[in-house]
Amino acid sequence: MTRLYRGEVRLPCAELGGENPLPPLVLLDKAQRVTNLGELPADLASNVEYGALRSVLPCLLQDSYDRDRRERALPALVLENDHVTATVLPSLGGRLFSLFHKGEQRELLYRNPVFQPANLGLRGAWFAGGVEWNLGSTGHTALTCEPMHASRVDGPDGTPVLRLWEWERTRDLPYQVDFWLPPDSEFLHVGVRVRNPHPHDVPAYWWSNIAVTRTEHTRVLAPATQAWHYGYGGRLDLVAVPGESDLTYPARHEQAADFFFEVRQDHDPWIAAVEADGRGLAQLSTRRLRGRKLFVWGESDGGHHWQEWLAPGAPGYLEIQAGLARTQLEHLRLPAGQAWEWLEAYGPIRTDSAHGDWDSAVRAAEGTLPFADLDERHQRWREIADREPAEILHRGSGWGALEAARSGGPALPGTPFPADTLGEAQRPWLALLDGAMGGTDPLAAPAGTLVSEPWRALLEKAAESWEVWYHRGVARWYAEDRAGAVEAWRASVEASPNPWALRNLAVAGEDPAALLAAAHRMAPGVRPLAIEAVTAALDDPASAGALIEALSPELRAHGRIKLLEARVKLALGDREGALRIFTDGFELPDVREGETSLSDTWQALAGDEPLPARYDFRMKK
Repeated sequence: MTRLYRGEVRLPCAELGGENPLPPLVLLDKAQRVTNLGELPADLASNVEYGALRSVLPCLLQDSYDRDRRERALPALVLENDHVTATVLPSLGGRLFSLFHKGEQRELLYRNPVFQPANLGLRGAWFAGGVEWNLGSTGHTALTCEPMHASRVDGPDGTPVLRLWEWERTRDLPYQVDFWLPPDSEFLHVGVRVRNPHPHDVPAYWWSNIAVTRTEHTRVLAPATQAWHYGYGGRLDLVAVPGESDLTYPARHEQAADFFFEVRQDHDPWIAAVEADGRGLAQLSTRRLRGRKLFVWGESDGGHHWQEWLAPGAPGYLEIQAGLARTQLEHLRLPAGQAWEWLEAYGPIRTDSAHGDWDSAVRAAEGTLPFADLDERHQRWREIADREPAEILHRGSGWGALEAARSGGPALPGTPFPADTLGEAQRPWLALLDGAMGGTDPLAAPAGTLVSEPWRALLEKAAESWEVWYHRGVARWYAEDRAGAVEAWRASVEASPNPWALRNLAVAGEDPAALLAAAHRMAPGVRPLAIEAVTAALDDPASAGALIEALSPELRAHGRIKLLEARVKLALGDREGALRIFTDGFELPDVREGETSLSDTWQALAGDEPLPARYDFRMKK
């Protein structure tokens, strides 16, 4: 019989750290940006243009992680039958961390030997490996390093189902992920439901991001003869599959690239990664989950460095993915009051024809996959999708409970958000429901701002204080009322001088260097403020240098400050001092996917001298 039990995963883990208290008023530059919309089919171009996030608000950034890994235990929930053991991490977005096949004694996924956050997520922190469940917007979900609610639910065959659920805050969408491992199955089944409880349409985005080990002989198979190629240069182009160089072999790619396979809508969607012996991992789903993708880091120095950065000492990996749209650059319209649901399956594939002619390889692989079982099990899973939890196994956030407190609902059978999950993060907003927000120390970082229309209306009616004016400003900025935001932040400073409103005024363009320097002086130990203050002062290198000199040794040792110091020294004519910072060595824990600040600064310092490998994060030539 299938068992569901608590366990733990012991790994060398970096510290995730706390949230950045500075609201992300400006959306971070993405590595993906489409520049040839006019050349795309009308529906694809329309979906690319629709639904982009204004920012990741109300979430705050997670950029305080480090690279000092120490062994610790991560809570795990395990589903196991005679064939497969599936390990899920409920404190880290419900990541399917491992899928181990007992009969073949092999791991089907890429199991990262460390927990090492890096700056690839919508909120910054992201880690590689396993299967990640991405709801929200283009990029890695805001929940990837957040806890999920988890429970045991009685399954359709009497075996336990592991249910995870949460409230996704950037879109205000509740969703659930049900893991079901029938006793006779080599395939783990994953039922997903995304619900729109609002009286208006909401942009919807979902991609299941699957990491598998990459070897020289790995081939990716999918039922397609064309794919949309994105090479991180701005263009989205339709190419033939497999093509002259056979793009289906990841080890043949020099540069990072996305390939979104054009799976026919009347065809059962699936994707697989197979090795030289024809064995590997297959993912298939019901037809709601239309898209399939191959992502490779590439065989360049930068691609290899990214993989080592994310999983030190481990073999390389690639990603195969499955999503609602054709490409990851699109959002779809989820109608008011509706829910979308589908069933996925993850398990072993064995085929003798994986490395021959493309059409023959695809047909042979497809013939081994359990599509008939999937349709039947989809119907059976739907029968228990509303079933209430039988036993709580892990607690998520209180944000769903807060929305229930504000609205008196909505009714979400199977995914309760009870009042006892409300915590310290929700306390200021519970007070706002009574019109009483305020009274905190203006030098203490305020809570993250809730920016949806209902909360914005409550803020506008609340009794005035520096804190209420501050939050009004953030909510108005999100609603694209720039003048109203500036007015509110000025009122916040007038009510009680505070660094938080000063910083936001600087982002709004009101003398950024002076305001950020003033905010930094009020809160000198807040690293994000220090970084922003020095960055804003770069046009006056002497002032930037003075700010750096006054920092504490701890702040000055941070990699981002080290890079800024090198730029300041270069601007002041101290090329030797700037070069010494690079040659002495430093790490940039929060280097961003697609960021070229390290290579650009090196080129300015050293000209045509080869970029040291430790600083090479280039995703394209």
